[in-house]
Amino acid sequence: MAVDLADIDLTDSGVFVEGVPHHWFAELRRRAPVYWHEESEGPGFWAVTKYEDCVAVNRDYEHFSSSRKATFIWDLEDEQVENLRLLMLNMDPPLHTRYRRMVNKGFTPRMVNQLEEKIHETSDDIIDAVIEKGECDFVTDLSAELPLIVIADLLGVPQEDRHNMFDWSNRMIGQEDPEYQITPEIGQQSAMKLYAYASQLYEQKRIDPHEDLMSALTSVELDGERLSDLELEMFFLLLTVAGNETTRNLMSGAMHAFFQNPDQWERLRVDRSLLPSAIEEMLRFVSPVMNFRRQTNEAFELRGQRIEEDQKVVFFHASANRDEDVFDDPDRFDIARDPNPHIAFGGGGPHFCLGANLARMEIRVMYEHLLDRMPDIHLEGEAQRLQSAFINGVKHLPVAFAPGPTVRR
Repeated sequence: MAVDLADIDLTDSGVFVEGVPHHWFAELRRRAPVYWHEESEGPGFWAVTKYEDCVAVNRDYEHFSSSRKATFIWDLEDEQVENLRLLMLNMDPPLHTRYRRMVNKGFTPRMVNQLEEKIHETSDDIIDAVIEKGECDFVTDLSAELPLIVIADLLGVPQEDRHNMFDWSNRMIGQEDPEYQITPEIGQQSAMKLYAYASQLYEQKRIDPHEDLMSALTSVELDGERLSDLELEMFFLLLTVAGNETTRNLMSGAMHAFFQNPDQWERLRVDRSLLPSAIEEMLRFVSPVMNFRRQTNEAFELRGQRIEEDQKVVFFHASANRDEDVFDDPDRFDIARDPNPHIAFGGGGPHFCLGANLARMEIRVMYEHLLDRMPDIHLEGEAQRLQSAFINGVKHLPVAFAPGPTVRR
């Protein structure tokens, strides 16, 4: 039975609790790939769902601005937008290019490769904490810990403070989920706590710098001037959330996909050479960040639709990565898929994910250790998904496995 396009509501976070509504996206790609989507609380927006169009909108910053109204699907007060423009995510070139150049040094392949040994040790430590019990919550005990520890090290945050970072970013990202009981006020308080912590951390780094990204940013100059305290705090916010939420949800969502497709786990267990292509398929299939928003700088025509100046345009990675014109049998989880030109990291252009190399390494190393030490891991209960129309997240994933010995304790 055909879907009535008027019944599609991609802003209803409650729909995503059951799973990403891929049947809706399939209908939009087929019948209305550039679709005017009404909003009950907002001006409405153009929903862009085809792969080619999503890539074009993401790359074309001259027509589709990240800065004008920020990059979140929901609408914000002018004052909030003004502050969010200090986040690199919400900038357009050339300013975005200058900011990005400052933090690029922390994410080059050489810098990321230097972290590999520590990531291996950390993965073993994380598994050591649960391996003797034979059961755990995959999300809170395994997938959340690795990116938190790594991003804390990268930023120069003491490890004893890392769970504060987890709580603050959860409260900012998970405001729609009833489990967290987060009001906009609590979300704002969490952001303020994070800024206050960042300010204190930067003060310490100025006095006693170390080999970490935050120490480097305190001394860097942009157009001959040091970054302001607010700019530094915004960098900390962006790297905390981006370096923690996305990788955690990717690893959790991928594990859930393996549970739903146990033949693919067995295939990977038997043939470890498939791990690189498996990681790309995890990224495509899960697409942890489901959408980003742009605002038009001038009138523009996309696939025959005229989009007026200053209109909201939202492109959906979650849909592009299931586009039938690009991926054969797109709803199938196939760890040997080739080619696999997914856009989980943004599809190129100025906003291509800064931490893509680091994320791939964290996923690879953690899954290597899971395959070695928990080859029989299986679901032991029900997965609980995050209520969010922005992040494709799993909150809880109860798992069981044969108890084993620790290796680093």
